[in-house]
Amino acid sequence: MEVNTQSVNFNVDKKLLDFIQKRLDKLDHYYDRVVYSDVYLKVQNTSEKENKIAEVKVHVPGDEFMVKKQCKSFEEAIDCAANSLERVLKKRKHKLRSHI
Repeated sequence: MEVNTQSVNFNVDKKLLDFIQKRLDKLDHYYDRVVYSDVYLKVQNTSEKENKIAEVKVHVPGDEFMVKKQCKSFEEAIDCAANSLERVLKKRKHKLRSHI
């Protein structure tokens, strides 16, 4: 799957890009018709520890799903977002199968 990553006001490390690609590639196990995904990484300027925001938008034929998570690290935020997307994609796959 093609993953487009954009970061706001900072440079992304290669290890983080590899982690994002590897984690989002697992979504193909739950729904094989994912076209591509967009990932937006932001750092919120607050005194809180949970200031890393990851927005993941997954494009499938005829629809798109977006999940936004805020955590202490980008890896944790991507992992939480991917878990939420897994549930959404499972629901979509089940709904499509029930109509066939």
